[in-house]
Amino acid sequence: MSSSDASEPDETRPARRGRPSKAKAAATGETRESILDAAEDLFSKHGFYGVTIREVAREAGVDTALVHYYFGAKRSLFDAVFLRRAEVWNNERVDAINRYARETPQGKMTLEGLLDAFLRPPFQWSLKGGPGWKHYAALVAQTNANPAFGGETMARYFDPAIRRLIELIRQILPDAREVDLYWAYHNLSGALTLTLGETGRLDRLSGGLCRSGDLETAGDYMVRFAAAGFRAVCAPDKSA
Repeated sequence: MSSSDASEPDETRPARRGRPSKAKAAATGETRESILDAAEDLFSKHGFYGVTIREVAREAGVDTALVHYYFGAKRSLFDAVFLRRAEVWNNERVDAINRYARETPQGKMTLEGLLDAFLRPPFQWSLKGGPGWKHYAALVAQTNANPAFGGETMARYFDPAIRRLIELIRQILPDAREVDLYWAYHNLSGALTLTLGETGRLDRLSGGLCRSGDLETAGDYMVRFAAAGFRAVCAPDKSA
């Protein structure tokens, strides 16, 4: 028996009947979170295909069997990692844009105000949420560009929030064509995930004039850029 097997025998054997103790429940929660944290870190750096369950277990300091016990196959672990923070991001974004729409007088909503409400939560979490949120932002950037399962994963976890945003943009741009709204958001999505990934590309390209880690400035630029982009893309075709 390995030392890790000996350290957590109760969590790999069938549970006894009855309600678990508070201490055991807390320990179980901490173990799951440690595994999720380790997986999130590794996936964000090496991608889904560059990480093994064994590596996640080693990083989390648990036995490999325990990772399988809690999460099953690697894809299920990845989905659990992705969902954990997606719920926070999306709930806050939907709450923010609904509040903006509710508190703004009829006909007075602007693209800048709406997009600022929508974009602010992910930027603020990346700025102030600690290393885990940095890892998650990088993971979302990778997933958004993954041709194998990125589209399906992003759709599953992010589409409801995005559809609500587009509903509200329609109120501001009532003459916009459906196809133009989705192309405009597509361009915003790429810019958002690349920016939150903080790759350092901008630093090198600008010779240090801009810093990819300056997310306060990045967020301000993105609001203006996206608002102008929606107006340009969704403008009526005068040549028709």
